[in-house]
Amino acid sequence: MGELIMSAPVAGLTSKSRIATEDVTMLRREVFGDGVVTRGEAEALFALDATAKDKCPEWPLFFIEAVTDYIVHQEKPSGYISQDNADWLIRTISRDGMVDSRTELELLVHVLEEARSSPGQLCVYALQQVAHAVIDGKGPLMLGDALVPGLIAKAEVELLRRILHAHGGDGNIAVTRAEAEVLFKINERTAHASNDPSWNELFVKAIANFVMCSAGYEAPTRDVALRRDAFLEHADPEIGGFFSRMISGGLAGIMEAYRSPDDIEADWEAKNRAAEALARRAETIDAGEAGWLVEHIGLDRPLYENERALLTLIKQASPEIHPALRPLLDKVA
Repeated sequence: MGELIMSAPVAGLTSKSRIATEDVTMLRREVFGDGVVTRGEAEALFALDATAKDKCPEWPLFFIEAVTDYIVHQEKPSGYISQDNADWLIRTISRDGMVDSRTELELLVHVLEEARSSPGQLCVYALQQVAHAVIDGKGPLMLGDALVPGLIAKAEVELLRRILHAHGGDGNIAVTRAEAEVLFKINERTAHASNDPSWNELFVKAIANFVMCSAGYEAPTRDVALRRDAFLEHADPEIGGFFSRMISGGLAGIMEAYRSPDDIEADWEAKNRAAEALARRAETIDAGEAGWLVEHIGLDRPLYENERALLTLIKQASPEIHPALRPLLDKVA
């Protein structure tokens, strides 16, 4: 962190162990008074967040708002996070590769949500924070919660979904390979646990979005590709029952996301034209995607339920599949 440049009132807070409501009011006036949040001010706020052990409830909201304003909106064009700012944020909140506090984790996610576009490493870094907690029981998600290492619960699934949705801004429509790698790591390390069924649904949709879009499908927005279907609210907690419904009914909904035009109010003629155009595309799983799937799923073990659903989706949706993937698809009834 560079040299801190603070006003006298802000500097006076560094010797205090508590940030009170009136301090936040003063900070809002000091930081936002000229309409510009500078890096020096952002670094001063990080210093205050680290030194003050007792913070009023108003602090996290102000801290996140101010630092987000600096990262997302102070460089032109507004809404596009520069590589330099992304690197700075990761350096500032990292402790041995992990975010240090819940407030900083929320800041990271909020920055992604506010930006129209951001470097891919920022989303991957956020996903890795969830992976640290779920796999190893480390990081800020563990503080004060009953999170069980080796198991992914509904709250962690929704945080992953939130991160993936947030990165769907300009030019970030499809799930990337780096993001898919993190999801596969989580899946491998939690495959034998009683995970929340929403994890399986998110995993299938996200990996399908990466594989199918990279193979030539018309990419839906992430909001469409990863949205939470209403039928999941009533899903049987038994994973087997969940996937029997998903493959018979929900899977069609996933496939529909890759075939429907963005405008749901379009008339039937427009829908038919779009469907015919997509049907003529060479929608293939090529050697790269096939090799990647075989590497991550493997041929020498039984399929996990969500992997079976993923392969079923690919088998039904892709008319031309690379031969390397055939041994895996043959394991799907």
